[in-house]
Amino acid sequence: MSVQDYQTALKSGKRAYNACMNRGKSPYLPVLEDFLDESTIEREVNLGEDQIPLSLVVGTCTKGRTNAFADNFMPLLDWGTEFAAKWASLSDSQVNEGIREPIKVYEYMNKFYVLEGNKRVSVLKYFGAVTINAKVTRKIPKYDPNNVNVRIYYEFMDFYKATKINDIYFSKEGSFTSLMSLAGIKKGDFANDEDKRDMCSAYLNFKNAYLERGGEKFDFPIGDSFLRFVHIHGYKNVVNMLPMEMSRNVAKTWAEFELLDDNSEVDFKLDPTDTHKKNILSYLLPFPSQQTKKLKIGFIYENSPEKSDWVYSHELGRQYIEEVFGDQIETVVAKNVIPEIDDEKEMKKLIKNGVNIIFVTSPSMTMASLKVAIANPKVKILNCSLKIPHKYIRTYYARMYEAKFLSGIIAGSMAASGRIGYVANCPIFGVTANINAFALGAKMVNPRVKVYVEWSGIKDNDVEANFAANGVHCISDQDMITPMKGKRNFGLYCNGDTEGYNTHFAMTVWHWGVFYEKLIQSILSGSWDREAEEDGSVKALNYLWGLSAGVIEIIESNSIPATTKRLVNLIMQEIIEGKFNIFEGELIDQEGNMRNKEGQVLNPEQIITMDYLLDNVVASFPDLDSLNDSAKRMVASQGIFKLDKTTEAKLSAKLKEKFLKKKGE
Repeated sequence: MSVQDYQTALKSGKRAYNACMNRGKSPYLPVLEDFLDESTIEREVNLGEDQIPLSLVVGTCTKGRTNAFADNFMPLLDWGTEFAAKWASLSDSQVNEGIREPIKVYEYMNKFYVLEGNKRVSVLKYFGAVTINAKVTRKIPKYDPNNVNVRIYYEFMDFYKATKINDIYFSKEGSFTSLMSLAGIKKGDFANDEDKRDMCSAYLNFKNAYLERGGEKFDFPIGDSFLRFVHIHGYKNVVNMLPMEMSRNVAKTWAEFELLDDNSEVDFKLDPTDTHKKNILSYLLPFPSQQTKKLKIGFIYENSPEKSDWVYSHELGRQYIEEVFGDQIETVVAKNVIPEIDDEKEMKKLIKNGVNIIFVTSPSMTMASLKVAIANPKVKILNCSLKIPHKYIRTYYARMYEAKFLSGIIAGSMAASGRIGYVANCPIFGVTANINAFALGAKMVNPRVKVYVEWSGIKDNDVEANFAANGVHCISDQDMITPMKGKRNFGLYCNGDTEGYNTHFAMTVWHWGVFYEKLIQSILSGSWDREAEEDGSVKALNYLWGLSAGVIEIIESNSIPATTKRLVNLIMQEIIEGKFNIFEGELIDQEGNMRNKEGQVLNPEQIITMDYLLDNVVASFPDLDSLNDSAKRMVASQGIFKLDKTTEAKLSAKLKEKFLKKKGE
């Protein structure tokens, strides 16, 4: 029997040898001493005896016996050699009693290289064993802040110290910290035996389902997909999934793993797809007898229209589509929905009530939107946000920076002092582009103009007092009034010498109703499905429409000179026709760095992810701790500066605790 096993293993080794030779790759096992520079090693640590994954045993420490094994650890020496006899003897031992004597290995960057026991590894790999008992010595590389692989490995060492798990690995920084936070393991703490078993079992359960479906085709660690899966379904849910349930959920979530493998995370749709406007029921109801059914559309609001100008603008959009479609549709609203507290519950409630399409107006509810969408593939869920790399939901937003550029032209013309104020909530995707576009518009008509930015999301920030202290009277404020608030400062205005008197020049408007109308027609006409299948690839789609689609507008008052109006309207038409690019040519930031060269145009991705302010902007980005809870939530989900996973997890837990405490009172 052992002879037959050896001959079978030998054939496997020779096939692997030939395959490597055909690819121009070394056919033998990697040798640690060939590529490891000992001068880069910080120290060695004895980890003692441990069960290590055989899949991570990839090579040998020295060149001895190099030609005896192919790169898959299968033998290459013919039968009749002393080597073959010893291999066969070990094969008999494994069959009869199991190989128990530990091998000796060096661990380097979470890969194992055999110092003693190559044949034992070969035999166990042949029999399909998962782990092997080993005495492990770790070679720790010197910390290199410029080497992302070393930084990830240092995170892994913290993770291993807490869990003693080495089968999970990631390709992205922050992932180990994120998994520990999701599992409730704090840095420096040690997981108990039950928690370790739960994590190992959940990962193995996922890995089996993932590989069974073809996960080996992806060119990144399985851990990357596992972490995405945990983020979507929740750690406790993943731990409690039975194998069949895990398999079903992996299948449902598969497009998310394909997105991880796709270089272009988000495909921006800059204009609506042309559709023939037809009666909604003609799409839904093929038989006249069924024409009592309505299309049901749900809206999720984080606040109420009475207290939030953002929600109020979406509420006007909801009312607009009710007028446009009349009794063909029915809309349902969920107000004051708190992200990560009751967002998922409210979405499920809408679906239970027969909703076909859900518009989620808060980017802070992305994960709940995704989780519900995966579980309910027949329901279309759209989230009002930017650059969300998920296949199962789509995002929508407007190129408001186009209207802000025009507003900036007006401000630059009307600000006698050359000082203009700009009110922004917090630095999230899109907001920085709006500020910079406004500053460029102002600079176009007044090269010496300065734009002073005040962040309304900062706790107890007296915006008006700060503007007054800087001699700023021409101000670009919130885009929409808030019905239940006394403040009526909105749009672009000048607060004149008389207290309480403002001269309004212009306002930029979000036409969410037009956006919703065109999105609904796109879904019902079949464009929704065609857009996802245009080139056969898996993409996350973001509808990023602008002036050309009629989803934003600038309204000018009679206080503006006719010449300024003419200039604004001329440039507006050029933008609509695609002849004028706002972010074209030389762009210099506050530190004097060139962000764009003459003759070049920023693409949508570069525009919405701007993490800098231009040289005529007077402001700095606020610290996270200075923001109010709502702004913190937005920065956590859509901030231009990505929070580290520990900070993000702590912030999420803190906001949850604060809300639940307030709710209890």
